Amino acid sequence: MRPWLLGLLAAALVAVAAGLYWFQPWRLWVDETVQEDFPPAAAAPATSSAPAPAPAPAPAEFASGALISHEHGTSGTVRVVRGADGKYVLRLENLATSSGPDVHVWLTDAAVKPGEDGWHVFDDGKYLDAGKLKGNKGNQNYPLPADFDPAAYRSVSIWCDRFNVSFGAAELTRTAA
Repeated sequence: MRPWLLGLLAAALVAVAAGLYWFQPWRLWVDETVQEDFPPAAAAPATSSAPAPAPAPAPAEFASGALISHEHGTSGTVRVVRGADGKYVLRLENLATSSGPDVHVWLTDAAVKPGEDGWHVFDDGKYLDAGKLKGNKGNQNYPLPADFDPAAYRSVSIWCDRFNVSFGAAELTRTAA
């Protein structure tokens, strides 16, 4: 076999391996379903000498929105919920999207735009990375930091950090004070 042909074959193998690592195309056919319960209300601890405490108030929805598709077909609902303890949780419900490499859940200050115009806007301004996407299907909770300011964010994006593109996003509509 000629040396230049061996070199060409070796370069092609390296290119294929790098492409598989970078794009991880098998993730398009692999689903991971996560079913987390709704965040519970904080309960007061019971003491043996005191009567049973009154049940804690249910978590209150602060904002919500419906996911629309961007780079990949995406659907479901997002909710920002404030617990009885005052802490916020971002909840994804009935999520259905594609798996991908390095996909995160972001709260952002960007407006949601339909179609390709909305694919790349979420990293242009302020955003909060709530964490890596736990699964591409199901119901998931993402606790938000103690200093979370809900007034600073107007949307949620399912964001592929590797390719800087939104799989889908939801405009948040405030539902409670």
